[in-house]
Amino acid sequence: MNLFAQMRVRVLQDLEALQARGVLPEGLSMDNVAVEPPRDPAHGDMATNAAMVLAKPAGMKPRDIAQALADELGRDPRVTSVEIAGPGFLNLRLAPVVWQEVVGDVLSKGTAFGRSDLGGGKKVMVEFVSANPTGPLHVGHTRGAVFGDALASLLDFTGFDVTREYYINDGGAQVDVLARSVYLRYLEAHGQEVAFEDGTYPGDYLIEVGKALKEKVGDAYVDKGEQFWLDEVRSFGIDAMMDLIRADLAQLGIKMDSFFSEKSLYGTGLIESAIHSLDDKGLIYEGVLEPPKGKKPDDWEPREQTLFKSTEHGDDVDRPVKKSDGAWTYFAPDIAYHYDKVQRGFDQLIDVFGADHGGYVKRMKAAVSALSEGRVPLDVKLTQLVKLYKNGEPFKMSKRAGTFVTLRDVVDQVGPDVTRFVMLTRKNDASLDFDFDKVLEQSRENPVFYVQYAHARVNSVLRKAREADVAVTDADLAAADLTKLDHPAELALAGKLAEWPRLVETAARSNEPHRIAFYLYELAGDFHGLWNRGNEVPELRFLQDDVATSQAKIALARAAAVVIAAGLGILGVEPAEEMR
Repeated sequence: MNLFAQMRVRVLQDLEALQARGVLPEGLSMDNVAVEPPRDPAHGDMATNAAMVLAKPAGMKPRDIAQALADELGRDPRVTSVEIAGPGFLNLRLAPVVWQEVVGDVLSKGTAFGRSDLGGGKKVMVEFVSANPTGPLHVGHTRGAVFGDALASLLDFTGFDVTREYYINDGGAQVDVLARSVYLRYLEAHGQEVAFEDGTYPGDYLIEVGKALKEKVGDAYVDKGEQFWLDEVRSFGIDAMMDLIRADLAQLGIKMDSFFSEKSLYGTGLIESAIHSLDDKGLIYEGVLEPPKGKKPDDWEPREQTLFKSTEHGDDVDRPVKKSDGAWTYFAPDIAYHYDKVQRGFDQLIDVFGADHGGYVKRMKAAVSALSEGRVPLDVKLTQLVKLYKNGEPFKMSKRAGTFVTLRDVVDQVGPDVTRFVMLTRKNDASLDFDFDKVLEQSRENPVFYVQYAHARVNSVLRKAREADVAVTDADLAAADLTKLDHPAELALAGKLAEWPRLVETAARSNEPHRIAFYLYELAGDFHGLWNRGNEVPELRFLQDDVATSQAKIALARAAAVVIAAGLGILGVEPAEEMR
């Protein structure tokens, strides 16, 4: 039950009635009419901008529309008062029974409360992580992994058909470097002393890979030239790294639906097909680009290249897809990969990239727009850097990885639930400070603890109720006399629960799972506030002498726990049954 959506329907019906009576002109677009929580809860339970957005097209004063609409809305039995604020906003207050019914609805639907058919079964591809298969995932990948997985869960919760995909970058020079690094560890496994030159990967994680290669081929590659072993060792190393990466993702509870190999694009005609598709649309030509900004003329050598008219689809400049020597640019296989996504029938594409890919966004959007003829939208989400701290100091690099802090370093320190939640406590395009000490604090300053503690507190109430022989199954609580929930603090908490369905849809529309974490923190705050007030106001305590009253109050607490569990489920975090 999305109360805000229901009330918007009522607002639109009343506006249509005003049109039918000639108070408002016909033909007005209602698309921008919204019903949402007011910025200040003291102003009411809901607010609508209807008068403000319709005033200009209707040729009327906002307050005149607001007054006419207020008269209509005042006839709704759910509405106890309607106030005109400022130039024409309407603030509504709703009857207690509305909020009481929300509690019953949550308990009846369980963690499915808030689910919607917003997506209508549309097929969405969320591509995320897609790290080079040259080593374990680092902390930057961790943020992208958590964000992508939570976004996929959010979209699934709102009715989309979601596919999680990892793009394996196994077609570039970096995998040759991996092969040479594995070969050095292979020689080391044979007792030779080796030196890792600049550009190779010195991390300890390749020691076991070198040993495994020795077990497989013996001394067949010892002291042999690259032409004898490079291809085989490259494949062996990539497979080993992808096993490592899959294990890293499993540490966070992430499982991909599919993996796509960049290498599969080469020599198969897939790149050629994608470029041919653009050429058929008149978007490929031979030309010379202007020198990049900041380049001096004597630094620039103009060369004729094969170019994609990406400017016709919103890019700043046209982009090369083939170099003057006939080799494909890095952009060409990315075009082919997204062409393949379009060909697979996805209705929407989402790419989760690191912040260093910011310059790639416009060209990739242009490519998808051109390839799909504007049918398939692409949303690119950039995840900013994560700064790690411990004991007030930057967290040291990982010896195992050689140059960076790994995903496993983080998870080993604080666990997967804390890791996931903290990674979503900031918007994806804002940098994030991850302090190992603070994220393990048991205080309000630690959002993970604060939300988990709320869920655990509800469970403690349920245990005490059972000990007192109070029936507290969800069915019992849903059938309780919820009219006994009449204190403003209780109704306020029920009102916060009512925001959940709307919040979920808003987060899904904007592809912003961090909104779920923010909401859970606010909901936990409202619950803890009610709990603490019970220490001072006996009538607010969840357990009362009267069983019926106890059941009503516990129903509210349990409803809060259900929504917290649903939200944590989207984030991939297990709700705490008790705090240790």
